[in-house]
Amino acid sequence: MKQKSGSKWVVIAALIGNGLIAITKFFASAMTGSSAMLSEAVHSLVDTGNQGLLLWGMKQSSRPADERHPFGYGMELYFWTFVVAILIFAIGAGVSLYEGISKINTPHEVSNLHINYIVLGLAMVFEGAAWTVAFREFRKRKGKLGYFKAMQVSKDPTVFTVLFEDSAAMLGLIVAFVGLLLTQWLGDPIFDALASITIGIILSCTAMLLAFESKGLLIGEAASKDVIVGIRRILASESTILSINEILTMHLGPEDVLLNISLDFNSGISADQVEDTITSLERLIKNEYPEVARIFIEAQSRYGHLRNISESQLKPNES
Repeated sequence: MKQKSGSKWVVIAALIGNGLIAITKFFASAMTGSSAMLSEAVHSLVDTGNQGLLLWGMKQSSRPADERHPFGYGMELYFWTFVVAILIFAIGAGVSLYEGISKINTPHEVSNLHINYIVLGLAMVFEGAAWTVAFREFRKRKGKLGYFKAMQVSKDPTVFTVLFEDSAAMLGLIVAFVGLLLTQWLGDPIFDALASITIGIILSCTAMLLAFESKGLLIGEAASKDVIVGIRRILASESTILSINEILTMHLGPEDVLLNISLDFNSGISADQVEDTITSLERLIKNEYPEVARIFIEAQSRYGHLRNISESQLKPNES
């Protein structure tokens, strides 16, 4: 399964950007004692690690199929995306919430605020650049779909994961800036603590959304409706086919679709004709949809297919 080069460059851009941001934020946090800045530093550090995991997942998922994994390793990318969501929630959100609550219980002044403002400004530049790369790639892929719909139907989690992380990071930077500004104007460090808690809530929501999308991919999602309709059109154009019993698809990776088809062929045709038809159909489908890597076509009567379905549905009830 081949990864799209655009996905890789989006992740690399985010990795570099977040790494630079994390260093500057930890420096600012140590110099000023800001809870919001420490939360942002941990957030950026987690994001940097997450991008490393995504790159690892992309590399692992591109391994060829072997005897132990005959369908390849494509779904490993989905696993590591789910791990990323867990890390955002457990570490990023957890530390932010803990730091904010701790600051409320034991408040302390924030010093050298100008350092925080400089770091936040630089972070916005770095983060904005990484966000722009991810947004452009996502917009290019979504086509005419809306942004939320495109995220739902996307089978490549790397781009929307980076986009979500960077969007959450931009929101976090704004919250940190507002919290520090209120702390300076009103002379009350509780606003710095509240900013840290708000950042934790933002990260929690981001993590839950990513986990939900990754779960669907891990369980196994079908190919898009356009692909299924196109496959059905190709099958319907074949004169030797009496009826299409069933079309089943599942994404084993962003560009790796498993296709299972059950067909009822016209009576009276020879076995050679059936074999020739199957060979022709496989060639036509793969030419039209290169992402369909594996095709299994079953020749079965319509009656036999429906009977097997009925029997399989009755068995659980009988037990």
